[in-house]
Amino acid sequence: MTDHTDSPMVRIPRFDSETVTDQLRDGYWLEATDLDGDGRVDLFGYGLRLGEIYWYRNDGTWERRLAADGIHMPVGADFADISGNGVDDIIVCHELYGPIGTIVDPDPEGGKISWLENPGQPDKDPSRWKRHYVGRAVGMHRLRAGYFTQSERLEIIGLPIVAVEDVHAVLPVVMFTQPDDVHSAAEWPMTVIDDQHFRMIHGAEKKKGLIPGSDRDSLLLASDEGVTWLYWDEERAQWERVLIGTGERGQFERTGFRGSGDLNAGRLGDDPMAYVAAVEPFHGNTVAVYTKRPEPGGTHTWTRTILDVFGDPNENGEGPGHQIVCADFDGDGDDEFLVALRGPWPWQGVFYYKALDARAGVWTKWRVADESVARIALGDFDGEGRIDFATISYAVDNYYVAKDARIVLHRNRTGEDR
Repeated sequence: MTDHTDSPMVRIPRFDSETVTDQLRDGYWLEATDLDGDGRVDLFGYGLRLGEIYWYRNDGTWERRLAADGIHMPVGADFADISGNGVDDIIVCHELYGPIGTIVDPDPEGGKISWLENPGQPDKDPSRWKRHYVGRAVGMHRLRAGYFTQSERLEIIGLPIVAVEDVHAVLPVVMFTQPDDVHSAAEWPMTVIDDQHFRMIHGAEKKKGLIPGSDRDSLLLASDEGVTWLYWDEERAQWERVLIGTGERGQFERTGFRGSGDLNAGRLGDDPMAYVAAVEPFHGNTVAVYTKRPEPGGTHTWTRTILDVFGDPNENGEGPGHQIVCADFDGDGDDEFLVALRGPWPWQGVFYYKALDARAGVWTKWRVADESVARIALGDFDGEGRIDFATISYAVDNYYVAKDARIVLHRNRTGEDR
């Protein structure tokens, strides 16, 4: 592992920062998509406490507009055009915790998923977005919307983090399938994908192109079990689980946490999942990468390499790591990855990792942002053909509250002449 490189084969990353909004009262989630249909990537984000979901229009001003309020404890989110009007709607899970306000206290009546109907021209319509109910499962913490088993109806996979019985009890992974009439449906039909193998699911990333010969979506999950690839096998008509690695196991006696906390898959060359990067364990301090090693007969194994350990776990057994994203930021055809650190300093901001020799476990890194970061959203915000990123600070009561919670856009200037 090296902190920098002067190799002419490696482009040193460079990003220009711009504050979208500051002095947030709480912060947690952030997504990037075109919400007003003008061809430019907008942002939407929120924290857990206020129940207010805002979107920020990419028009040079980043004016904040309220999409919805009164949503008790919104947690994970995704987006898709559910209504069919040509612009994305917001899908959010909410009502995770009870009065204590931590994972030891899931709301037995909560874990709900709702979708917020985009009015089509939200910059011109000041009214709140209409909320529609999808379904629920106790402890709902993450969701991903896509086409996992077929291509005709949107599917939303819901992923709880804890159960009423115990923080580390086995969890149901559930899927909701789009009904005939999304506006009048009381709820969406639900099926259970798996209720035997996963505990404390914290990270879930949807990826397309990982299933050979298929363009359907699949999931990467970070849980107590480690790093798992979950996909629908069309020929066998069943869900398949592929355990890539068991995650961080050495801190369990001290912290009570094990496995993985968040993850993402990166492309190298023509392999869309040449490696999987992870922060480990739950709210962990360890950055690890699982690298695919081809074996005779067309098979492969995975090798885990620890790249960094960011400080010691705090009094709650937690570290600063919260999210991983992968993308080709420098335009060379290979994916780099970013790690979001919530803090405190110096373990906060965003670190950028690039493979020099992935199979040998040789990577280089740079710090590319300094602010507290809970989530990273990717998009070409300038329309210049390069992937930029935006961040939202981590400000969650009972966990960690950033001193200056804000949303920041980092415009990609990698490769430009200074």
